Parts: sequence; C-alpha cells; structure tokens
Amino acid sequence: MDWGAMFFQGWEGIVRTLLVGTLAYVVLVAFLRIAGKRSLAKLNAFDFVVTVALGSILASILLQESIALAEGATAIGLLLLLQFIVTYGSVHSATFARLIRSEPSLLARDGRFCSATMTQQRLTEDEIMGVVRSAGARDIAEVRFVILEADGTISVSLQP
Repeated sequence: MDWGAMFFQGWEGIVRTLLVGTLAYVVLVAFLRIAGKRSLAKLNAFDFVVTVALGSILASILLQESIALAEGATAIGLLLLLQFIVTYGSVHSATFARLIRSEPSLLARDGRFCSATMTQQRLTEDEIMGVVRSAGARDIAEVRFVILEADGTISVSLQP
C-alpha cells in the first residue's frame, strides 16, 4: 500500500478541483438565480430531493475527474429545468399538484391525538408532545390542533 498516495497524489488533482470546483459553483449559483427562490425553498419532499440532488451533482463534479464541467453543468441545468416543469404543472393544474405535493395532516384536535393519522405518518405521542411543549403547552389538553405540514414541519395552535 502506498501510504503517500493516500494523502497526496500530486498537484494536478488539486488544481483541477480548485478550478472546476470554482466554475461549477459559479454555474450552480447562476442557474439557481435563473431558476428562482423556489429551487432551494423548504416546500415539500420533491423540493428537498432536488436540493439534495444538486449537492450530489456538485460533489460529483468536484471529485470525479471523469465528469467534465460541461456534463455537470448540463446535469444541474436539467435537474432545475425538470423542477421548473413540475412546479409549473403543479401551479397550473390542481390534479397534477395533488400527485406531486403531500397534504397537511391533522395530528391532534381539541386536546386529543388523532391516532390513525399519527400511525399513518409514523409519529409517536412523545414526538408530538415535544413540539407541543416547544409551543408553550404542558399537556395535549391545551392544544386546539397540531398539524404536520406538507414541508414536514409541525404547527401547533393552542387553546385560547
């Protein structure tokens, strides 16, 4: 085993990473500016997957010499174009939107847990109570409703 190569394989790889990494970052920022704010918004599972995929593409461009900058830029552009098409379709078609987006789920109402929904969403009473306590309540009886939002956050409304 070549212990030296494990830590340093030459300047060529470092220079490539610096050059291609900088250019890939500029391409990503430019494409995100063109695509708009929604591209990195915390809206739903689809947007989250696109954000993670963008990071994965950027990492691949940076670290894999077999991926040229032009190929990586094309992949970033394609992903953002597909996201634009899907979001455009979901804004202009309620049917398409229902296929893409998840709906909010009622987890508790008027001081009572909605057990069937909690099971469906794979949440426990303890997890929900943690959020309820963060909202300032001590007991579920103090809650008007608890909703699992489409973006994965949990909203709590307390009794007046």
